[in-house]
Amino acid sequence: MVSPKPEADTASAGASANRLRLVLLGPPGAGKGTLAEVLARRLRVEHWATGDLLRLAVRNGGVLGAELKRYIDSGELVPDELVIRLLLDRMSDGGAWQTGFILDGFPRTVEQARQFDMALQRQRLRLDLVFHFATSTPVIINRLSGRRVCPRCQKSYHVRNIPPKKPGVCDQCGESLVQREDDREATVRHRLEIYGAESALLLQYYQERGLLAEVNGDWDIELLYRTLISIFDRRALVTSAERDSLLAATS
Repeated sequence: MVSPKPEADTASAGASANRLRLVLLGPPGAGKGTLAEVLARRLRVEHWATGDLLRLAVRNGGVLGAELKRYIDSGELVPDELVIRLLLDRMSDGGAWQTGFILDGFPRTVEQARQFDMALQRQRLRLDLVFHFATSTPVIINRLSGRRVCPRCQKSYHVRNIPPKKPGVCDQCGESLVQREDDREATVRHRLEIYGAESALLLQYYQERGLLAEVNGDWDIELLYRTLISIFDRRALVTSAERDSLLAATS
């Protein structure tokens, strides 16, 4: 697999591309986070992953951190009101309302989607597109069971697909890598059951609003990236010059 070059410069992509407001949905291990990082860098927009925000709150401790840790370690979904509060506070602090943004793994429920739509309306904004990454269970298990993360800088690796230079050690800061509790196979399977039960109504919610586009989460990152840019183009969310600049970043 040849991944898009991370150092590519797309500053010429223009004003409309860097104001896109996107949501990436899919089961854990669907590749949302990896693609969101690539898109955010190329589009020059903010990337907000609710999983990262929740883990940061857990590391910060306190009553809220302890409550969140209980949900995360068990694989249960965190209550809507806690997720919404964390995300909106962080987006306001980071200025994401004034530029574009990519939400990775949020919303997870229809209630979260409704509350976020109301927050957008208060800012006189709306979403441009919601991608759903339809991904098979064997692919998800392979991806997540092999994932390792640095507890200090949060850089992610995979024992087979993206291994560190020195086994078990972070390339960036030298910290020993760990496997997150929610990446263990039993927890992953439980999370997939919950996602399947929760996702149908959420996908219907966005389908009815004409915002949903489904892509194959089993594909590699380069093919997914090019597919998403093609969808932007078909929906007139980017100009032809922006499309060409974004696609040139993969060559």
